[in-house]
Amino acid sequence: MTTTTLAVLVPLLPFLGSAAGLLLGRTAPGFVRPLAVLPTLAAAVLAVLVAVRQGGDETINAATQLTPTGSVPIDLALYIDGFAALVAVLVGVVATCVQIYSTGYLRDDPRYSSYAALVSLFTSAMLLVVYSGDLMVLLVGWEIMGICSYFLVGHYWETPEARAASLKAFLVTKLGDVPFLIGLFALAADAGTFRITGVLGAVANGGLDHPTLIALLLLAGVAGKSAQFPLHTWLPDAMAGPTPVSALIHAATMVAAGIYFTARLLPVFAASAAAMTVLAVMAAITMVGSALAALAQDDIKRVLAYSTIGQLGYMAGALAVGDRGAAVFHLLSHAAFKALLFLAAGAVIHAAGTNSLTAMSRMSGLAKRIPDAYWTMTVALLALAAIPPFAGFFSKEAVLVAAEHTALGDQAGQAAPAGAGWTVLVAGLLTALLTAAYALRLWLRTFRGRGAEAPDHGRQPIAMTSVLWVLAVPSLGFGLTATYVDDWFDGHALTPTVTTAVLGTGLAVAGAAVTYAIWRTLTARTPVAAPAPPLPHVAHPDADAGQVEAEALHLPHPAEDPADPGRALLGPLHGPAADGFHLDAVYRTAFVRPVLAGASLVRFLDREVVDTYVRAAGDSAKGLGWLVRRAQTGNVQTYLSALLAGSVVLAIAAVALANAVAGA
Repeated sequence: MTTTTLAVLVPLLPFLGSAAGLLLGRTAPGFVRPLAVLPTLAAAVLAVLVAVRQGGDETINAATQLTPTGSVPIDLALYIDGFAALVAVLVGVVATCVQIYSTGYLRDDPRYSSYAALVSLFTSAMLLVVYSGDLMVLLVGWEIMGICSYFLVGHYWETPEARAASLKAFLVTKLGDVPFLIGLFALAADAGTFRITGVLGAVANGGLDHPTLIALLLLAGVAGKSAQFPLHTWLPDAMAGPTPVSALIHAATMVAAGIYFTARLLPVFAASAAAMTVLAVMAAITMVGSALAALAQDDIKRVLAYSTIGQLGYMAGALAVGDRGAAVFHLLSHAAFKALLFLAAGAVIHAAGTNSLTAMSRMSGLAKRIPDAYWTMTVALLALAAIPPFAGFFSKEAVLVAAEHTALGDQAGQAAPAGAGWTVLVAGLLTALLTAAYALRLWLRTFRGRGAEAPDHGRQPIAMTSVLWVLAVPSLGFGLTATYVDDWFDGHALTPTVTTAVLGTGLAVAGAAVTYAIWRTLTARTPVAAPAPPLPHVAHPDADAGQVEAEALHLPHPAEDPADPGRALLGPLHGPAADGFHLDAVYRTAFVRPVLAGASLVRFLDREVVDTYVRAAGDSAKGLGWLVRRAQTGNVQTYLSALLAGSVVLAIAAVALANAVAGA
């Protein structure tokens, strides 16, 4: 079987599994789990075969024209370089882990069949984005992911949090997709094609007439999909969805799509120094702002959500300094440890019965109760904090090295301005300090809490715990392979330098040390917590995690934890950071309220003005009918009298008209 055929099957198999799962979900429920896991697993295996055959150095490029569309044709095209081959493997592996994990996590969920089918469709759409060589076909996968995220985030639609979060995710990402679509059309108009190879060729030959405009329009869509400032606000709220969905969105799909798209078309953005500067500033604000917000969150999944935003900021920063190898390297590394963090958080929620870090910090015994989640989450948090030799250290250092080279002007013919390099470098180092601080804060408050024993919700299903250990392997060792996968990263070396390694690791250790010292001081002053109030008790100890999570959304917010080091670290910034620096309030004032006011005005005009004229027209016709009906008496004498009176009136009118004409 040819490599092209294998590549076509990679996105096709999850799509067929999704369709079959939807069709057989009610009639043959026994087939739902195999149809969820096996096609995705097969796609992951085929993606590995495609990567091996591609080898990282020879691009696979094939196309067949779809129906003619005029001057700019749309092709069903494949374009698989080293980045695409590796990202497809990432998507397949993470999606398979999520599907396996979900068989235990949502075993008794009555909507599991539709959930699994949507996850498969989500996976297929992302794989289409990864392999597509035509921008219009890529856009199809891009939009399907948005639709799938709406339904998956709103899986617990009975809760107002899930309904609001799904709608917010859909609307905010669509806000970015509108200029993104315009940018794609403008790009095709300048390049004369939607084919990625043709676009890159046009850029190389200086064929873009409006590079800055096109790049900025495309960046709007990237900011929406990849949760970059200022369109990042949907991602923390999306935590109202099931935890496996959070792992998929944050690690391998949706948010990864914007970074991957920018990496694939990086020459388009690099053609404009202004666009690269905007991208650098956007990445810097995203990194630092999200890290500060993560330090102030009390929900374990919201901490991880802001963490994702910050790590995406690192990737965007690498792209802003013109190094797509570092960006994709961090994308792959981050996917492994972030998927592990969310899936381990699901095990924690299952054991503790709540999403809240505040509640967890007032419990004890979680480390012994869930040793698999404890050890694997510890590995993932070390990778997140970029502590060597874990994966996050190497990929984060690759970003900092790229920023350092750009800032110092060490790259010949570099596309990004030196100011962009300094912006990314300073923000990246500050974020390294803050990341270690909130990572340790999460670990301490989750596994070193004091107080009542956490309620027993039963043992973790093997489908959940086994996946954690699978993902722990790349979280620990992927960075060590950096020197062996250069071919897949344009032959670009990804090894750290002494300067950035010392600075980055030193700041991370300092952030963790200060956090630990503050925590020890606060816990020494704080009395042991009283027994925690009863938390949800569920009837299925083997597979109730989804039910526990759904019920936890209804719990009142727990009391403030006096031993929270985040409050001491942030000081007066804690309140604004906990509320996302009030950006949602700005959006409500700038967009939501004007739209609602406009809708109210339209409703008033429709009811009081348009309906008034419509009712008046109907009443006039009704009155005329009443007059005509009153004239129909059935009396012949009345009819003759009316006829005679009419004739007299007409005669008088004729005489008057004749006299008027004669006088003129």
